Amino acid sequence: LLAWLALKVLAPRYAVIAAMVVGILVAGKKGDIVTHGITLSPVLPAFIAPHFSLAHSLGVAIPLFLVTMASQNAPGIATMKASGYSLPVSPLIVFTGLLALVLSPFGVYSICIAAITAAICQSPEAHPDAGRRWLAAAVAGGFYLLAGLFGGSVTALMAALPVSWIQMLAGLALLGTISGSLYQALLNETERDAAIVTFLVTASGLTLLGIGSAFWGLVVGGVCYGVLSFARRA
Repeated sequence: LLAWLALKVLAPRYAVIAAMVVGILVAGKKGDIVTHGITLSPVLPAFIAPHFSLAHSLGVAIPLFLVTMASQNAPGIATMKASGYSLPVSPLIVFTGLLALVLSPFGVYSICIAAITAAICQSPEAHPDAGRRWLAAAVAGGFYLLAGLFGGSVTALMAALPVSWIQMLAGLALLGTISGSLYQALLNETERDAAIVTFLVTASGLTLLGIGSAFWGLVVGGVCYGVLSFARRA
């Protein structure tokens, strides 16, 4: 945290990287990194023939669709729009859906408009010029491909690192995005109550009917917005 604060003053773009490096050094010095069993080896995609199952469609596919739409696509689009980017929403949804359909037999079934990645790549820390921040998204895509090829090694590496370090790093990386999004959400006084209800329900971690809090935050916030808007018009 101190490393992030110091670099936030001196070189904001590298503040999260500094926190990551210092965190690794501290964890290594304390012996909290377990490196036993970590090997760097690629894993190539393997084709698995699709098999339709009504039970799995109802129990897995539909909830996964709802979770993806509520926790990735919707927040990702909202984050980008809040940052001033005008997105062709329908073509993006269709394109990512078709990619997921084609690549699902190879295990790549989670293609979507990533919320956290979008939030990080559109932040000023990615690039001062909003028209050049696509470079961050391109680089992130390249690292995603590497992470896919070395998925087993990446998973083992993440398991070897302290959970507190991972949580702190993720929180610092999203701090600017969270503050900016809250400012945009609470700026309009007529929408403020619905926005804060959405935020609180989402942050609560509520799980209902197997669906996470991101979905229910949108539902409850949408209901509040509709009721309050109707009451004002009446």
